[in-house]
Amino acid sequence: MDSRLKAQVIAEWRGMYEPRPRPDRLTTAADVVVRLMKSFGLTERLRQEEITAAWREIVGDFIAAHSEPARLQSGVLYIRVLQPTMHYELDRVWKARILKNLRARFGAKTVREIRFNIG
Repeated sequence: MDSRLKAQVIAEWRGMYEPRPRPDRLTTAADVVVRLMKSFGLTERLRQEEITAAWREIVGDFIAAHSEPARLQSGVLYIRVLQPTMHYELDRVWKARILKNLRARFGAKTVREIRFNIG
């Protein structure tokens, strides 16, 4: 038996009709903005801007002077490096430490991997 019909029969039997409670469809502006950002694909872009702003703090002055975050795509952070020697140093020596600092600050799902490109 349909629940609406059942409620109507019970209300007639009692002689007293009760209004049905309406579901709360209230959403906050923050929820709407988050949904819009996801639908437009802007969440990674926002995270990329946060990483770029914090880059000097994460890696230090010397490395920040010779490199910069280029883009964040599907959890992979692409770093633009100015010189081949810095590329080698970052890829072989500093990669694990930088990745650890990024994950501690932004979460493990945000940055899964780092790739360095000369440019």
